[in-house]
Amino acid sequence: MRKINAASIVLLLLGASLLLLAGCASTPESTPVPEPVVGEAEEPEEEAVVELFGDPIRGGLLYDKWWKPLGLDAPEEDHALWATQSTNTRTGDGTWRCKECHGWDYKGADGAYGSGSHFTGFTGVLQFAGGDANEVLAALQGATNSDHDFSSVMDEQALIDLALFITDESMDYSTVAGDDNVALSSDLGTGEDLFADACVECHGPEGLAINFSSVVSDPDYVAAIANGNPWEFMHKMRVGQPGTDMPSSIDNGWTSEEEAAVLAYAQTLPNISLVSQGGLIYDKWWVALGLDEPTEDHPLWATQTTNERSGKDTWRCKECHGWDYQGADGAYGSGSHYTGFTGAFGASTMSTEEIFAWLDGTSNTDHDFSAFFDEAAMTMMATFLQEGTVDMSTYVNEDKSANGDVDTGSASYEIACSRCHGDDGQGINFGDDDDPTYLGDVANGNPWETLHKSANGQPGEGMPSGFNLGWTWQNLADLLAYLQTLPGAGE
Repeated sequence: MRKINAASIVLLLLGASLLLLAGCASTPESTPVPEPVVGEAEEPEEEAVVELFGDPIRGGLLYDKWWKPLGLDAPEEDHALWATQSTNTRTGDGTWRCKECHGWDYKGADGAYGSGSHFTGFTGVLQFAGGDANEVLAALQGATNSDHDFSSVMDEQALIDLALFITDESMDYSTVAGDDNVALSSDLGTGEDLFADACVECHGPEGLAINFSSVVSDPDYVAAIANGNPWEFMHKMRVGQPGTDMPSSIDNGWTSEEEAAVLAYAQTLPNISLVSQGGLIYDKWWVALGLDEPTEDHPLWATQTTNERSGKDTWRCKECHGWDYQGADGAYGSGSHYTGFTGAFGASTMSTEEIFAWLDGTSNTDHDFSAFFDEAAMTMMATFLQEGTVDMSTYVNEDKSANGDVDTGSASYEIACSRCHGDDGQGINFGDDDDPTYLGDVANGNPWETLHKSANGQPGEGMPSGFNLGWTWQNLADLLAYLQTLPGAGE
């Protein structure tokens, strides 16, 4: 057997170590890198949502009639999308109102406008409530349909305000009124208190000061809107009325429960005002009743020769009986209006049956208005003559000056008149450009007419009735005293 010495052992161990090191130093097998899949894009970074800032309450006014808050002329042509529906026959500016397509309840074809004359088939906007206003803004700028681009009629801020109203303030009104339109709230006490705080000043204690209808035969006072269209009532209560300074319940900080309570209370109010409606008939009954104006002279006109007017003017109650209700014994006792006919003030002591006899021709066949007045109209006239006339000589002196307090009248004017007539009474020209007539002119020239219209309103217009604001005849005289301080034409 061969002997292995120590030196050999050392050499063997050294060789094994070198082999081991060589093995460790050898390149290991590489891990394959996966090749990218063709067409697979890297996930983009999420874009930051742009926050929009604006006035959603103004947006609610724009949803109603956008041209009024913007001070623009109403559009005359139909909206571009209107031709895509054939059920709603409205034309012109009505086709541009957001509410006409999407409804006062914001549900479009799925809501109150799902049938009837307002039906278009267009979808609502309630689904955007609580959503991204940028999405709504894009739709208003024509991103989803080029025919729905409102950029040509509203600037960007107006569109932003409208978008913010839809996302931030539109609400499901089924929570405040049921399918039968009846308010779900029973908190009439809260509703009455809030109505008194925010609404009475313009609408009167019973909501009868302003008739939203142009005729007295089918009036639209607060109660009519609340009962017939609670969604419109809620919308206007929450944002206001375009073109007026009507307060917003949102601005007032009312909760949805408080708004529902006001709706419930408004539904309990009356929708008839016999005295003021009769006063409008006394003025121009054909306008007040929505009838064609008469063209021939009144049959009784041939029995007088001093008043040379003709046609429709001969049918006005005031033309025979006077603005002061005294006829030949009052302001129309001389001058171009003189007819010699007696006044109507004496009817205040007559029974309803006696007044009817004068209106239907029983007492005088030539004084027959039954072809124009139905029983409801006759009742209005009778009630006005019984309760709405007064001896105006108590409030108007022989020189036409008013027996009233100017400062008190000024406060009343600010509340009920200035929004239409302006601070100086020249917001409405009753004449024409060549021969203007302003409120100051009428108040000084015909104080009796001014008192009558201040008490009852203007036929066919939304002028508030002083009677229905709760004013007394002395309050009306105070107003007249202030009106007589306003400048007339040329002043």
